[in-house]
Amino acid sequence: MDRFPRSLLNGYQEFRSNRFINERNRYRDLAEKGQTPETLVIACCDSRAAPETIFNTIPGEIFVVRNVANLVPPYKPDGEFHSTSAALEFAVQSLKVKHIVVLGHGRCGGIQAALDPADEPLSPGDFIGKWMELLGPAAESISSNEWMTSAERQTALEHISIRYSIANLRTFPCISILESKERLSLHGAWFDISDGELWVMNSDSGDFSRTPVEAK
Repeated sequence: MDRFPRSLLNGYQEFRSNRFINERNRYRDLAEKGQTPETLVIACCDSRAAPETIFNTIPGEIFVVRNVANLVPPYKPDGEFHSTSAALEFAVQSLKVKHIVVLGHGRCGGIQAALDPADEPLSPGDFIGKWMELLGPAAESISSNEWMTSAERQTALEHISIRYSIANLRTFPCISILESKERLSLHGAWFDISDGELWVMNSDSGDFSRTPVEAK
């Protein structure tokens, strides 16, 4: 018989006995009034880089979309299934978020797969391989640079993937129109798993700067 993971049940018991009790009223309001997050975060599905943990958010504060390598595909209304695009549409058109943050992270497995494609796909569908083709040209350019170390290539493409996703966000009419009216702003950030540092992208230059941590 399949058994529900005990670690998750233990975590739920801890949540129910502590955090839920402390935030009971907030959960009740969210249930009755619905969610009104101001920020959409597009993040990687990597288990080490959860936006809710990194930004220490409370329930209902951020709307989160996660996929491999935090990628946003270009606008393509072709009648096919588009999970990330559907979430974007809901967040922007229905929830009317004011900010969209593309959050990348260090040591991303999807980025590594783009730089070093496997000889054999993980499955006949090769879903990861097809998805990472979105970064194909950039990955090929970086991989051919013999003066960069493997770690430098990895970080470079992680940064590029964030800028790439922000550029693709602007191909969505609803986003570009709202941004031009200054009713929506786009941001990029990169999280270093090893030391917990957050680097924020300058919207003008595209460079990333480490966020200082205030002493307490």
